[in-house]
Amino acid sequence: MEETIRGTEAAPLTGQIPTQRGDSLLETAVRYAEERHWDVLPGAWLEIVDGVQRCSCGDPACAAPGAHPARTDWPAQATGSATVARRLWQKQPTASILLPTGRTFDAMCVAETAGFLALARMERMGLTPGPVTRTPERRMQFFVLPGACAKLPGLVRERGWSPSSLDLVALGEGAYVAAPPTRYGTRGAVQWARRPTPANRWLPDAGELISALAYACGRDR
Repeated sequence: MEETIRGTEAAPLTGQIPTQRGDSLLETAVRYAEERHWDVLPGAWLEIVDGVQRCSCGDPACAAPGAHPARTDWPAQATGSATVARRLWQKQPTASILLPTGRTFDAMCVAETAGFLALARMERMGLTPGPVTRTPERRMQFFVLPGACAKLPGLVRERGWSPSSLDLVALGEGAYVAAPPTRYGTRGAVQWARRPTPANRWLPDAGELISALAYACGRDR
């Protein structure tokens, strides 16, 4: 694919989100707001307690350590202002970067194996997906235009599938995704399977990607 997970690489092009390594959480959050106009939210963070790495929420059995909202009123805390984002992360520089869905984008979520299969199929079909994340939970999240949640069941049925038969869900209003380089405790960091670039600034509609995603999920059952 055009944009795959990369390690050390050359300096990014102008207007392109920076590489995953070497940039602070603060600067990365600011660039998401400034360059992509995404709302950003500082979430929980990781801290060492008695020599053990734990989530700042204090729950030793936290399901997503360091990768979930830190406050119950988190939707109101999210901001699209780079200036406000900088101020928020200056207060807690190690806070995770969360992106609320249902605002500037929704996210179509599938298993990692189905996600890579779908990306390969999209390439053959000549489709241009938007940014795609890969989480330590072995999930991939395809960024699409808002409204995917409402459209998804009908789109799946149109292709002969029952929505409950596929491991394909959409995240919209009231949900969020963790953005690179946020870490899930010791499990690893969220990465870009397809990074944000000027080429994918304009997000596709869910209907443009559903054929490849549904096919991949059907093959991955």
